[in-house]
Amino acid sequence: MEVKRAKITAVGHYLPEHRMTNHDLEKLVDTNDEWIRTRTGIEERRILKDPDKATAFMGTEAAKEVLENRGISAEEIDLIILATVTPDYFFPATACLVQKNIGAKNAFAFDLSAACSGFLYALSTGSMYIESGRAQKVLVIGTDKMSSILNYEDRSTCILFGDGAGAVLLEESDDETGLIDQKHYVEGDSDCALYQPAGGSLNPATPETVEKGLHYLKQDGRAVFKKATMGMADVSLEIMKINNLDPEDVAWLVPHQANLRIIDATARRMGVSSEKVMVNINKYGNTTAGTIPLCLYDWQEKLNYGDNLILAAFGGGFTWGAIYLKWGTK
Repeated sequence: MEVKRAKITAVGHYLPEHRMTNHDLEKLVDTNDEWIRTRTGIEERRILKDPDKATAFMGTEAAKEVLENRGISAEEIDLIILATVTPDYFFPATACLVQKNIGAKNAFAFDLSAACSGFLYALSTGSMYIESGRAQKVLVIGTDKMSSILNYEDRSTCILFGDGAGAVLLEESDDETGLIDQKHYVEGDSDCALYQPAGGSLNPATPETVEKGLHYLKQDGRAVFKKATMGMADVSLEIMKINNLDPEDVAWLVPHQANLRIIDATARRMGVSSEKVMVNINKYGNTTAGTIPLCLYDWQEKLNYGDNLILAAFGGGFTWGAIYLKWGTK
């Protein structure tokens, strides 16, 4: 029986205009440009300053660009999957807001939460709708307004994250290109090394939770770094071995942009040279669900039809995974 395969046919993005540099952060918290660059690779990040705009706005703008680049109307979209940990509201889903904003009246939509692995989880999910024949055009969006949950007095977290969105369109492939394999893992983070303590049903918002700063992102940097370095590297090598890929077969590694040292460790484990690794963390920081589609957007002019790409991510949860795809856009 012939198996359908989903491929990416268009890419879009949105980045806020405001740039927060390391030198700007020096004025807010006890840190400096050299310290941030050498430990993370980040030089600046984008921040959505308009108080009337949030995650749905960025996702909407990225989705509009996808539709424009593909030359189709929003009414042709069957499904919208939006990955985020900073939804506009707990409900309705941010994907529903985007559906309304772009006029995708024939699409159903839902959010997916897997932190920094969210886009990969959403891409895998979207591909299965194409493969099953239950959808023909699936819009997959990764969008996060991380500045909304950052404490700019906590130098261990506020230096890392930025705001942004990326999106892709999935359609059925008519050849060997598209999503070929996927591998995902979860290890429940019972120690809460990376989480937002309050705002959920366990610790609903109260004056006390706000006063204690429990609605900000909290992270045990050492624990997360160690786990992320192992997770991303291991799963990237695993998916190569499963699909009999040698390092020279891989055209591009598309890693989640959390830390340059984690990215370098992943590439070394795979045996992939630095020239074949997409890196834009220096410009955007960690945009959580937005990092991988933003890489695809920035590098789309360098991608050749049939290129082998390995997409890899690690995020809170803990969640991690990798996708092997052949680029299918000419």
